[in-house]
Amino acid sequence: MTAAAEMKFFTSSDGDLAYREAGSGDPVVLLHSGFVDHHVFDDHIPALAETHRVIAADIRGHGASANASRPFRWTDDLAELLDHLDAGPAVLVGVSMGGLVVSDTLLEHPELVRAAVVCGASTGEFQDSDPWHRGIQAETARTLAAGDLEGWLKAFLRYVPGPHRTLDDIDPDIPRRLREMALGTLAKHTPGERDRLVRVTDTWPRLPKVDVPVLTLNGALDTPDVIAAARRLADSVQHGRAELIDGTGHYLNMEKPAEFTAAIRTFLKSL
Repeated sequence: MTAAAEMKFFTSSDGDLAYREAGSGDPVVLLHSGFVDHHVFDDHIPALAETHRVIAADIRGHGASANASRPFRWTDDLAELLDHLDAGPAVLVGVSMGGLVVSDTLLEHPELVRAAVVCGASTGEFQDSDPWHRGIQAETARTLAAGDLEGWLKAFLRYVPGPHRTLDDIDPDIPRRLREMALGTLAKHTPGERDRLVRVTDTWPRLPKVDVPVLTLNGALDTPDVIAAARRLADSVQHGRAELIDGTGHYLNMEKPAEFTAAIRTFLKSL
């Protein structure tokens, strides 16, 4: 069955949200990184579905999911989806932006979380001070506001190798896939569009109340600030640990799919 044929839609309180579902058993929810969609997990869905019920969502405004017409929070969208699917408490796995959704949900809807894996992220209040990262943020903001898609894509794809490598060091299929997904998401939006996302606040002081198992998983070639913040998150919750995958950067799940899947499976077996 093709990925397109497997797409399902949930009518949320503000439009239809898309997801894929495979397998059976205890639920595992996969949440993708920013500007792309659930296809970043194409290598992992069938593998994890051998032992679990896997739900891979397109986050609002991304992929096949509706844009927001009013203020919203990622975590509330996820709570609606899990309630609709009767899939909570679930193990949540998020990469980058998806990791922020996971940490938000640990704080805002803890009853829906059995355990969590936060990859390439910490909380939504983290600010990377690395000059390399800040430079890309400035360039992506400038080009996006100007409607310069090629300029934006060039800057966005610099995240793939990270600060220590170039795209020449990366399997070209990874930036190709990311580019394709990002263009699909950007086509849903217009320059200067209002950002309706409501951020979750007071995150770091609330983390010590989190009492479910939490794994932070990062590429060892990501920026030091991202890695340090992940360690802080793991140290702040009651049952956290931090791990690194060598030889990969921010998109660890795409660069090292076998190692990523193995780490998730090991975590799941520990629950």
